[in-house]
Amino acid sequence: MLTEGRKAAIAAYKERKVVAGIYAVRCIASGQCWAGAAPDLATIENRLWFSLRLGSMHKPSLQTAYDAHGREAFSCEAVERLPQEEDAYIRGKRLKERLAHWCALLGAEPL
Repeated sequence: MLTEGRKAAIAAYKERKVVAGIYAVRCIASGQCWAGAAPDLATIENRLWFSLRLGSMHKPSLQTAYDAHGREAFSCEAVERLPQEEDAYIRGKRLKERLAHWCALLGAEPL
């Protein structure tokens, strides 16, 4: 019975709808903003906070701000969700275009 439940959970995970898009991370204390593109918006926030907690964020300015102000000074939000695209190449290209747009609009550093 245990393996059937596990198989069902794995199947449900594989069949879930993945929404790609652009997200923004803001530091309330410093006023800084960063924007990133994610192929799966549902998982990006967990990955972001995990990397920052470990001190392994690839963007030094974000890691420095996080270390200085702590988790409670930050917010993360999806600013745009892209329609589902069959072709990964087209989705990737669209994510890059929209990321550039949002970085300019928000005055954000790209992640």
